[in-house]
Amino acid sequence: MDSFVSAWQHLPSHISPVLFSIGSFQLRYYSLMYLVAFAVVYGLFYYRIRRREISITAEHFQDYLIWAMVGLIVGGRLGYALFYNFNYYLAHPLEIILPFDFSNGFRFVGLSGMSYHGGLIGVVAVTLLFCRRHKINFWRFGDWLSAAAPLGYLFGRIGNFLNGELWGRATTVSWGMVFPLDATGALRHPSQLYEALFEGLFLFVVLWSIRKRNPFDGFTVGLYIFGYGLVRFFIEFFREPDAHLGFVLGFNTMGQVLCILMMLAGIAIMLWRRRAARAK
Repeated sequence: MDSFVSAWQHLPSHISPVLFSIGSFQLRYYSLMYLVAFAVVYGLFYYRIRRREISITAEHFQDYLIWAMVGLIVGGRLGYALFYNFNYYLAHPLEIILPFDFSNGFRFVGLSGMSYHGGLIGVVAVTLLFCRRHKINFWRFGDWLSAAAPLGYLFGRIGNFLNGELWGRATTVSWGMVFPLDATGALRHPSQLYEALFEGLFLFVVLWSIRKRNPFDGFTVGLYIFGYGLVRFFIEFFREPDAHLGFVLGFNTMGQVLCILMMLAGIAIMLWRRRAARAK
């Protein structure tokens, strides 16, 4: 039993975050998981299109995915720079858009330093533009998207785990893990896996199960935003705060502050959309 626990605790040390490399170029599992996440969301949409649950073509949604990828990457990078490391990126603005490390030659480092909340804002912005261009009801499309998107997060958080980043706080629980990039070598909560389970699988099961019982357009959007904020808020108690930020507003992390705003926004959207539906 002790050997099994030791093997589990040191599992991240035995997993290379690099799938393969060619010269200075590296394809990391983290970047690959982004593609898997988009493929999963597309598969769920395609399933609903085939069952005539939603009124959009597969071609339209394929077009949308390109928009969403751009919105996610741009929003995620800008959000990280704004919410988590503003002073640094204010002094080094080019590093926001250049995914390269110049300190040790010219090395591609991929999508390191991304903010979920910034990515969400980016996706919302491009979704508004996409729906306006194709004359699609934004709130209805948002409901379809909200029911499918959480399953994509399952793979995104597994990508964080394989990348050995965003680990949890120090712990004494038997399932604590040692992450190779953590200089302290302490046992830590595998908070990436907690997020994969609750932000991803749990939230997906809840929203997917009610996808056909939407009382009004925008309900699932509001419930998703509130639900993600609620789940993430509690998981943040097990996640190590960003070293350069620490705690803000007392015992809260920056992620928790943003999640409080998400919960309030989710409630506001549901109340607003219900009032709009009753006024028709």
